[in-house]
Order: sequence, then structure tokens, then C-alpha cells
Amino acid sequence: MRAGIARDGVPARINIVRSMRQAQARRIAMRAPIRRALREAVAALEEEERKDPVLRNPARIAELKAEIERLEKRLETVPFIDTYDLRYNNLINQPQPSNKAVMFCVMDVSGSMTQAHKDIAKRFFLLLYLFLERNYEKVELVFVRHHTAAKEVDEEEFFYSRETGGTIVSSALTLVDEIVRDRYPASQWNLYVAQASDGDNWDDDSTTCRELLVKSLMPRLQYFTYVEITPHAHQALWEEYESVQAEFPQRFAMRQIVEAGDIYPVFRELFRRRAEQ
Repeated sequence: MRAGIARDGVPARINIVRSMRQAQARRIAMRAPIRRALREAVAALEEEERKDPVLRNPARIAELKAEIERLEKRLETVPFIDTYDLRYNNLINQPQPSNKAVMFCVMDVSGSMTQAHKDIAKRFFLLLYLFLERNYEKVELVFVRHHTAAKEVDEEEFFYSRETGGTIVSSALTLVDEIVRDRYPASQWNLYVAQASDGDNWDDDSTTCRELLVKSLMPRLQYFTYVEITPHAHQALWEEYESVQAEFPQRFAMRQIVEAGDIYPVFRELFRRRAEQ
């Protein structure tokens, strides 16, 4: 943003008007005493030359002429413009606060997610939905369901549709990435993602998920949270996400939910104020 005039800068930002005005002021200031002395010397020479030839002082006349010549040369040596005169348009970086935010809710609805797992996921997202609606006026919500394919859905379909299938988690992350590119540029929006899954995924797709997060999504996201709904040992997806968390420790969080009673404690831990972290 423009921030006035500076004495230092790059040539492309020279303010010509201010530089010329400064140069003129400097020339006036430097020439004023020389011109005054020159006028006095010329007046003294004229006065000396008006005297009767008998009373004239040739030495004085020669001295005054030499002084006038010296002063005229001094006037000529005053530069038209000097590096001291240059003025530049000053630009500063001013942070622009943004209250435009979007939360992506990504839910696994594949066949490996039992009805109990899906109910826990829905309750988690319902809690997140109510939290955002009550506390923030200008937050958009984008709902994404996935099995082998991902689809952006409305609120009703997100919570009540019974569609199911296999599991390719990367399909959801790819869709989120496409939506961000098309509708929510990171320069204008604060981007958040909340994902819920049981951790089951097709072979080698977990590696694809990690690459999508590290190379494309995480550099643009403010925060990514992942909840894994399972009472069993973690699988490949959790292990790949651990490497993402290690690379983005402040902006990537992951927790496990075993039963419904874990939902609220996990939610509070994931979405507490950053100052407390």
C-alpha cells in the first residue's frame, strides 16, 4: 500500500514531481547567498567605475571583477538535480484481515463404516456445524461424502443419505482440492478441513492421500483435522497422516474416537483456541 514519500527506493518508484520540487528548492537555497554576494559585488564595481578616473582604484576594480567571475562560476556549478533531491513513492506491506472462511466437512460413508461409526461421524459433524453456526457469522460450509468416489452434497444429503460403497479416501481430498481451486482461492479465504473416517482405505491410496495433502492442500489450509472412528489398531491411512502431522505440526491434528462418549472431548481438544495450544 502507498505510504507517502521516502528518500530511498528503486528507480521504478521515483516520484518525478516531488524530486523536481526538491531539486528546485535546493537550487534556490544554494544560489541565494551566491546571488546576493554577486549583486553586492556588481554594485560595488559599478560604484567604483562611476568615480572620477583620478579617484578610481584599479586594484579594487580588478578584485571586484575577479570576485564576480568566481561567483558566476559558482552559480553554474550548482547541479540542476542531485541524488539528494530524489524522492520515491514508498510502498509497505499491510496485512489485510479476512473474515471469509470455509469449512470442508469430509465424511467416509464406505461399506467399512458400520452404522455405529457413521452415527458417531454424523454427531461429530453436527457438533461442528452447530459450533460454527452459533459462533461465526460468515463461515461457509462445504459437505463432501465419499466411498470409492467423492461428491459434494447439501446438508440434508450429507447427514441423511444412505449411499455406500468401497473406499478411496483420495477421491475426497482431490475433490476438496478442486473446489478450493475453483471457488475459494487461498489469497481470499481462510480454509479449514475436518475429515472423519474409520481409517480403512484401498492399497496404496493412503500414500496418494499423503502426497495430496503435503504438495497441494496443506500449503493453502489454515487447519486440517482428522478423526478416526475405530476401536481397532490404526491402519495405513493413520500412519501416512502421522507423517503429514510431523511436517505441519501446528496446522494438522488427528485424534481417535472409539465410542460416542469420546466425541465432545475430542472436539474440544481439536478446536480449542490456538493460544491455549
